[in-house]
Amino acid sequence: MTAPAPWQQSVQRLVDVAAGRAPADLVVRGGRWVNVHSAEILPRTDIAIAAGRFAYCGPDAGHCIGPDTRVIEAEGRYMVPGLCDAHMHVESGMLTVGQFVRAVLPHGTTSMFIDPHEIANVLGLAGVRLMHDEALVQPANVFVQAPSCVPSAPGLERAGAEFGPDEIAQMMAWPGIVGLGEVMNFPGVAAGDPRMMGEIAAAAAAGKTIGGHYASPDLGLPFHAYVAGGAADDHEGTRKEDAVSRVRQGMRAMLRLGSAWHDVAEQIRAVTEDRLDPRNFILCTDDCHSGTLVREGHMNRVVRHAIAQGLAPVTAIQMATINAAAHFGLERELGSIAPGRRADMILTSSLVELPVETVIAQGRVAAENGRLLVEPPRFDYPPEARATVRIARPLTEADFDIPAPAGADEATARVIGVIENQAPTRALTARVPVRGGVAQMDRARDLCQIALVERHRGEGRVVNGFVTGFGYEADCAVASTVAHDCHHMIVVGTSKRDMALAANRLAEVGGGVAVFRDGREAALVPLPIAGLMSDAPAEQVAAQADGVIEAMRACGCRLNNAYMQHSLLALAVIPELRISDQGLIDVTRFRHVPVLFEEGAEP
Repeated sequence: MTAPAPWQQSVQRLVDVAAGRAPADLVVRGGRWVNVHSAEILPRTDIAIAAGRFAYCGPDAGHCIGPDTRVIEAEGRYMVPGLCDAHMHVESGMLTVGQFVRAVLPHGTTSMFIDPHEIANVLGLAGVRLMHDEALVQPANVFVQAPSCVPSAPGLERAGAEFGPDEIAQMMAWPGIVGLGEVMNFPGVAAGDPRMMGEIAAAAAAGKTIGGHYASPDLGLPFHAYVAGGAADDHEGTRKEDAVSRVRQGMRAMLRLGSAWHDVAEQIRAVTEDRLDPRNFILCTDDCHSGTLVREGHMNRVVRHAIAQGLAPVTAIQMATINAAAHFGLERELGSIAPGRRADMILTSSLVELPVETVIAQGRVAAENGRLLVEPPRFDYPPEARATVRIARPLTEADFDIPAPAGADEATARVIGVIENQAPTRALTARVPVRGGVAQMDRARDLCQIALVERHRGEGRVVNGFVTGFGYEADCAVASTVAHDCHHMIVVGTSKRDMALAANRLAEVGGGVAVFRDGREAALVPLPIAGLMSDAPAEQVAAQADGVIEAMRACGCRLNNAYMQHSLLALAVIPELRISDQGLIDVTRFRHVPVLFEEGAEP
């Protein structure tokens, strides 16, 4: 399967169908046309489709119907443009591109703008090319942004690969590349770092959209310098003033509702209360795991949520359709029901509850009442994409020992503090007990150990620290090779025995997520492709992921989407405190934390 032929190759057919000289492939009759260009709902409208594109949108398409034309009776239902996710990472769903499309098409998502920087940090250009090539053959529109930050925080972490201006320029020449992925190194941009400036210049020279990521609450000079660097959008805002500041500076504010990040409600007030122009606001997920996709939906879930916050339904739909298309320069190609555009459309009986009853994608009926009717083609990932967990040797409990300051009975340690439903963490301190010269975790005070295990080169490095916020009440550990964005292995636990067992299990299966309790495996999600993705169906992966969440809950964790919080603990571009293969990172100042303990240098 491929996308519809370019408009210029189909224009004669579209003109002939609209004029009644040729029959349409498909006609949808008698619907209420949600027109995102005029912000109107037009009753008693017919839509004619040919060559995978809309040919006629008007009161009567009878002249477009021939003996072989398929006719669908809308019966007064709303005809809504197919939904667009303007910023997401397929890998975060633990699925390949094809399996992700299988999961979201029945929910009405027909276009996705993906940034495969997860696989880029593991497999480099070869990994990006694999996902790019899989994207090109989908029965939905999957556009790729070239990952800009590999690693995300140069000098503070090492990834499995490294990108610079040359790699960006190379990717800009690939078909289907629509922009530069989120520029996460915002201090580098603000400081005029030559590598970041070179990457941005390469994207700009190719006429592509430059994605932003400004994850700081400081809206002073660093923010202004970052905007001057060329970023056209940003999805890291959490406050109303974040959305306002971005739009005032000419950026698009991307408001996300993912599985764990709930940033729409506060920021949408910039529109509902301050009456800012909604054309510069875009809805996105960034990101949804497989369980959310299977049970709750995808962009339809985000649109429903935005409406529940007081946004007019048509405005919310604009933010998930034409606004996204226009942002990437594709408003003549998708994002609306209008002649010449790709024929992506939803039939729904309610604009508020948004039940997705029929999905038309690229001119084909792709799903009905939650049932997928088109299958993405099979795409095989090569063996080298499946052998990516390299640790020097099996880990033991001793690998997770944290030497304390000499002679201490207790010490003040720096601690990563998890914030529920938000990506940022807090930089905290806590008094930790010391026994035999080794700092101890303290389950009674919700003080766990965290370790980052280097897994790209088999160097044997293990960095240890402390984290709070998970609430574990048992001897347990959770290990994951999904560790944004460098994707080493993160292990969090209250038992060093379980930490070693969980880490070794992931090395055995080639990556994924493992939960161990009392020395036994409680849950496992194998993710053999780059240690990030499974090519199993979304329903199967969701069931395995549910097992992880249930196992974490059984260990005492009550966080919403605790696994998503776990997977971001190494994200060294979002404040305040993170862990990397180089040690603890102060992301407020973008520098290494020289010591774990306030008492002074460790032995």
